Amino acid sequence: MAKRITTQEKILNAAEALFAEQGFEQTSLRQITTEANVNLASVNYHFGSKKALIQAVMARYLEVFMPKLAEQLTVLNARGNFSTRDVFDCFREPLAELKQVRKHGPTLFLSLLGFAYAEIQGHLRRYTMEHFGEVMALLLDTLHQANPQLSPVDMFWRLHFVLGATVFAQVSGPALREIAAADFGEAVAADQVIDRLIPFLAGGLDAASHSSTVE
Repeated sequence: MAKRITTQEKILNAAEALFAEQGFEQTSLRQITTEANVNLASVNYHFGSKKALIQAVMARYLEVFMPKLAEQLTVLNARGNFSTRDVFDCFREPLAELKQVRKHGPTLFLSLLGFAYAEIQGHLRRYTMEHFGEVMALLLDTLHQANPQLSPVDMFWRLHFVLGATVFAQVSGPALREIAAADFGEAVAADQVIDRLIPFLAGGLDAASHSSTVE
């Protein structure tokens, strides 16, 4: 017998699909309730607000992704003598684990993350730091160990460039895959884009720092 989907799950599933497709700001609670076939009172009862609903959607992924990432980073640190590429490779298994959440979990998560970054969802950053701050601190420390030549301000800019490139690759992924297929005969699945992205991100973070001065 198929598992009965609760009202809360219906709302989360509908919100996730709409958020991943059109972003958080462009998605209204009315659209979500229509998609989930529930009334607005149900959303208020289970989540209380749209921000809380957004956090709940992200939590389904973060609660799987973050512990796995911490595990991978801990193993890497114990091994020692690692590169930036090694650090970014630590993201592979945590992303793959998201298929346990949803069939296309990795793609959905990256899409949601992209909108969270592009739309400056400050409450999500606070939520993430409150619940997974130790993992974020471990990631930052590991990247600093791999790049001791970079100043904190250089690391700040480069990490945001890394995130920006990741967001672009996710948002433009379908079009890029179509072009690759048409122009080069290369069939690339959505979750294989990460294989091409990681070397690029690692190379960008590793690049020599050039301080510029105004004459």
